[in-house]
Amino acid sequence: MALTVSMSSSLVRQLTPEELELELKQAELINLETQLAQRELELATFQAELHAFEYRYMQVVGIRQEELERLNAQISKYMTLLASNHRFQPSADLKQLYREIAKRIHPDLATDPQERARREQLMALVNQAYEAGDLVRLKALFKDWENSPESVQGQGVNADLMRTVRQICQSQNRLQQIEKQILELQQSELHHIHLKTINFNKAGLDFLMEMARECDQSIAMAQQQLNELKAKLD
Repeated sequence: MALTVSMSSSLVRQLTPEELELELKQAELINLETQLAQRELELATFQAELHAFEYRYMQVVGIRQEELERLNAQISKYMTLLASNHRFQPSADLKQLYREIAKRIHPDLATDPQERARREQLMALVNQAYEAGDLVRLKALFKDWENSPESVQGQGVNADLMRTVRQICQSQNRLQQIEKQILELQQSELHHIHLKTINFNKAGLDFLMEMARECDQSIAMAQQQLNELKAKLD
């Protein structure tokens, strides 16, 4: 019986090393994006719970802090006076870096509306940093742009691979930011008060009302001291 040689195997093109690497990186990116979506959900849920609690906290306790608001208003007044004396004098390095950034990411260089909108948002941040004279912030914004997938030019496997690698890096950085945000929320005073409130509720007590009563006592004592000082001056 004659041997039959299959021609289909010879027609299958072998992937190049770059194409194989691109497939691996794309699979890694999909996994990272799944993790990122889950952690984004957990962060958003955590923030929403704290915001809901913060509203009640401000209604019960925060409203009793009006004296502090008066002081804050005075502080704001002095800060405004200081700011009015500020003179914008950008350094040569600041000007040079701003020009370089503007040449690279100006919205007029965009080829589609979505890209233009993204560049406009970025330029708004750049302008804020420039007006503040913040050279470090400008450098950070420029570095983020240089390392972004959108800054990669060209088409083909090599360009796609570079963009994918940068997307992976962005996802990893965002995951780190989320972990940091969650940790900061867990360590915040508001979260600790929230946990105490939950524990007090289990015992049939209202922790916020306890705090409110303490504030009322402090206000009464401060008012008495103020009245005594006024009486001495009269």
